[in-house]
Parts: sequence; C-alpha cells; structure tokens
Amino acid sequence: MTIYDIAVPKPDGEEYLLNEYKGKAMLIVNTATKCGLRDQFEDLEKLYEEYKDQGLVVLGFPSNQFKQEEATGAEAQEVCQMTYGVTFPMHDLIKVNGEDAHPLFSYLTSNTKGFLTSGIKWNFTKFLVDQNGNIISRFSPKDTPRSFEKDIQKVLAK
Repeated sequence: MTIYDIAVPKPDGEEYLLNEYKGKAMLIVNTATKCGLRDQFEDLEKLYEEYKDQGLVVLGFPSNQFKQEEATGAEAQEVCQMTYGVTFPMHDLIKVNGEDAHPLFSYLTSNTKGFLTSGIKWNFTKFLVDQNGNIISRFSPKDTPRSFEKDIQKVLAK
C-alpha cells in the first residue's frame, strides 16, 4: 500500500483518494481551530499560496482527539476560512491515534518516528511528502511552518 491508495474524507463526508495529488508535494497537518497553536494556520496558508504553483498542496485534517476542535469538519473548515483565510483543502474530522486512527495517520505514524514514540502527541504535527509519495520529514507541533520552508523548497526542486 502507498499513500496514494488511502481515501480521505472531505468536510461533507465524501471520500477521495490521495492519488489525486500524485506528482505534487503534500504537507499533511492534523489541525484544531481551538488549539493554542492555531496561529500556524496563517503560515500554512502563506506557504500554500507561495508554493502551490510549484506543486505544493497543504492538506488540513481536523481532529478533536485533543478536545480542541469544532463538532464537525464542516464547522472546522468554516472557522479556518473565515478566521484564518485558509484556502488549502480541509477535511472531515478524523482520529489521529489509537485503534480508530484514520488510515492516513496510521500510515504516516507507522512510517515515521516522533519524539519518543510514533504516535501524534498534539495538534499541528506536520508531514512533508514528496511528489512520489515518500514521507520526507515529520515536524513537531512546535515547529512553525516557516521553520522548515527550506525543506519544502528542496522537495519542490526535485
């Protein structure tokens, strides 16, 4: 199985395969609109705006596993758009840890290691995936999007 075989839910619950992004670099983020790190939405949007024409897509996956998200993916998307000006694709609420973790995050965490364990410790854990579906880097919640901009540029230069 590759990352492109994984189906993900849009805010309305409709699913699509990540193979839609073959040939693009993906920055995959578990988000939460009520999290103290929510200001990262602004930098994520800026990165998306700056690099989308070069092949970067930012994908936001709201999760309420840390009790800091709206009740539905549609509500989370609305807050992201209205409050932070987010235009990158947002998705339905998912779980990022445990037996009920969404297959995407099971895949990402089983193929990377976070601090001490592979599980997601908090909102705004970020994964950079290259144009061929390879996970290049995992960034902690405290790593600001701008702090790894050079990593994104390297991937896009491939």
